[in-house]
Amino acid sequence: MDDATTTDTTDRDRPIAVMLAEAAGAAGYAPSVHNTQPWQWRVRADRLELFAARDRQLPATDSDGRLLTLSCGAALHHARIALAARGVRAEVDRLPDPDAADLLAVVRPTGRIAVQPETMRLVQAMQVRHTDRRPVSDEPLPVASVTAIAAAAGSTVRMQILSSDQVMLLAAAASRAEEVTSEDPQIREELAYWTGLAAPDGTGLPDGTGLPETVLPEQPAQTTVPGRDFGRAGTLPVGGGHDRAAVYALLFGDDDEPASWLAAGEALSAAWLTATELGVSVVPLSGAVEVTSTRQTLRRVLADLGYPYLVLRLGISSADHAGPPHTPRMPAAQVVDTSDVRLTEPDQPEE
Repeated sequence: MDDATTTDTTDRDRPIAVMLAEAAGAAGYAPSVHNTQPWQWRVRADRLELFAARDRQLPATDSDGRLLTLSCGAALHHARIALAARGVRAEVDRLPDPDAADLLAVVRPTGRIAVQPETMRLVQAMQVRHTDRRPVSDEPLPVASVTAIAAAAGSTVRMQILSSDQVMLLAAAASRAEEVTSEDPQIREELAYWTGLAAPDGTGLPDGTGLPETVLPEQPAQTTVPGRDFGRAGTLPVGGGHDRAAVYALLFGDDDEPASWLAAGEALSAAWLTATELGVSVVPLSGAVEVTSTRQTLRRVLADLGYPYLVLRLGISSADHAGPPHTPRMPAAQVVDTSDVRLTEPDQPEE
């Protein structure tokens, strides 16, 4: 038997609505800003609809919805991978209705495909992917890995690997962005809410969201490009390493519109899952993109030839400590609306 596997007979006989609902549930593994998981899915008999969940938007940090839309793009890519792993070919209509801004995408199954080993590996990567905000080790990244990660992002949204001089510009921009946000009481209040600082037991957060102390470093990391100050110390041990071997990259595109933000999220997901397969740690850094003035600085890094969407730090995780736990996830029932369909498996008797 060759490496490609045919669609599983069990999957072939299952109702498409069941597989759409499962794919929407699997999309919950996707990364999102402050782990807000700002997406909502609606399962129809013949399609899957992705909506922006505005109640989980960050109005102070992300007033235009750039990071919300990017997060939803990552979930969209996760759902596409999950469907492909079930042998379902699908087409995506992005931002299909100008009069329904919150409807970000419609996913329509169009037939069956053979399930590829690479797809199954991506599904496995979805389940183990996580964010480790500590400094990476001094082990250099293989050039082949960096090339593969950049290629996975695609050609619509591109990934530029930053030179050492550009990293210094990025570091200055990130520091300036942190100064600006630290002086904004609404942003600090928002951050306190999503890290559970406003309600230490986390009771104020939507179930399964936010950043618990177990994924936050116990002390500020000594890195060239400063990470976000979360306003509280976590419990994640930080070793004595630095990020000297880290590679910094910039996701960018040709415009700064919602369709491109959505595509940037899909590119982020594709690049991150590839990185996870290759044993490469990824940390998204959005601080310099959140502030208008520093976002313009990043445009200059791109020679004003593109619009920055997100900064990524790539590296090999330090072996000094075990990896951080996964952030919590919302129950699928809260983000996947199946009220319009009946999810009865063919081998289950109807009541």
